[in-house]
Amino acid sequence: MDSVQIVNKLTEKGVKFTTGLTHKEIDEIEVLYNIQFPPDLKEFLTFALPISDGFVNWIDKSKENIESITDRLNWPLEGIVFDIEHNEFWMKDWGKKPSSLKDAVNIATMYYNKAPKLIPLYSHRYIPSTPFEKGNPIMSVHQSDIIYYGENLFSYFLVEFNFKDYDHIDFENIKRISFWGDIINLWDDGEE
Repeated sequence: MDSVQIVNKLTEKGVKFTTGLTHKEIDEIEVLYNIQFPPDLKEFLTFALPISDGFVNWIDKSKENIESITDRLNWPLEGIVFDIEHNEFWMKDWGKKPSSLKDAVNIATMYYNKAPKLIPLYSHRYIPSTPFEKGNPIMSVHQSDIIYYGENLFSYFLVEFNFKDYDHIDFENIKRISFWGDIINLWDDGEE
């Protein structure tokens, strides 16, 4: 499925679009937010920019919108920190959990900063920026409760917007993403 088909399907579901971003606008956005759109997201956003509620308004350069996008970019770390403080969350790979909250947050932040950056798409759905290739999975992120919500960008839209011809996620073929996949596996394995 390509961008034309997805935009047509999403339009049927009431999603509103405006003209896609130019390559210059994409470059400016990536610099402003210190992100890199993966190729399939970049292709989609240059074709058409979704502007309905819940979607990121990448073109709006108002102070309020820049703050909103920055908040959404920081939200995954804030959720992990919240769960460390309030819900005993800790990854075994991080070593023994320090008794000091400050030390625990510093360790988690160090690992988070090495992880692929998550780029917000819609609501609390994110796509990892790396690997820098097509087909990265979409994740639903709510604190450390992170699950796959699509094996790639286009299948995600079909699942998110309830298309009857596509109502499943092919979990067997989801690309593994470092750090984020470990958190997902933590919950899948019933560990913590």
